[in-house]
Amino acid sequence: MTFLLSLATVVVVLAATFAVSVRRGKYDTIDTVWGLGFAAIAVVSAAVSTGEARLPVAAMTVVWGVRLAVHLHRRNRHRPEDRRYVAILANAPGDPRRHMLRRVFLPQGAIMWFVSLPVQVAVKGDLGPLTWVGVAVWLVGLVFETVGDWQLARFTADPANRGRVLDTGLWHYTRHPNYFGDACVWWGLYLTACTSWAGAATVLAPVLMTYLLAKGTGKPLTEKHLSGSRPGYADYVARTSGFFPLPPRKPGAGT
Repeated sequence: MTFLLSLATVVVVLAATFAVSVRRGKYDTIDTVWGLGFAAIAVVSAAVSTGEARLPVAAMTVVWGVRLAVHLHRRNRHRPEDRRYVAILANAPGDPRRHMLRRVFLPQGAIMWFVSLPVQVAVKGDLGPLTWVGVAVWLVGLVFETVGDWQLARFTADPANRGRVLDTGLWHYTRHPNYFGDACVWWGLYLTACTSWAGAATVLAPVLMTYLLAKGTGKPLTEKHLSGSRPGYADYVARTSGFFPLPPRKPGAGT
């Protein structure tokens, strides 16, 4: 029952987002709704569950999703269409709206439902030691994401930093504190589901999210763009961990 309701929630959220995107003529709306979709799934799943963990798990997901949505809305509202979507639209073989629906909205809806499986299971479970371990990992991730995004926003808002590379704060230890934090959030939510075997079996959900962030549409696309627009980015890559926070490498220590 929960899985079907969550799937219906994804369909409604993505259909509304697609309609708004077409009306705006700007498809980056889905970036803002990405976090809100997970929040909606968590709320709906918790509403039909009676497990002890339903409130903390739903709250964790909603806090993460709303924070991300607000951050991305503020970042994108005065910008032109995201370069990723411009490229996809440029290659549309027919109706660009149908092309975006097939290439972006349907895949993201499927990923959203699959990645949220630990949440859908966790809200049915009881509280246990792994619940609080999961909360701790989630909190580490939320702090990394929030602080990393704040540091980057402050850096890019200063005209004196145009063309420069942010290598201070959390960005001194990892090139992507926001992506690392995002991964931690979902591993934390997964741990809250591990109070049952059904929850433990959803391990591929955080694995997929981590892969997308570190090897898929997250880190690689971001670095491809930055390597061509930031003259000092190659040096930054050579000394700074790509994902997990680590002390910077000394010159000549390898990549």
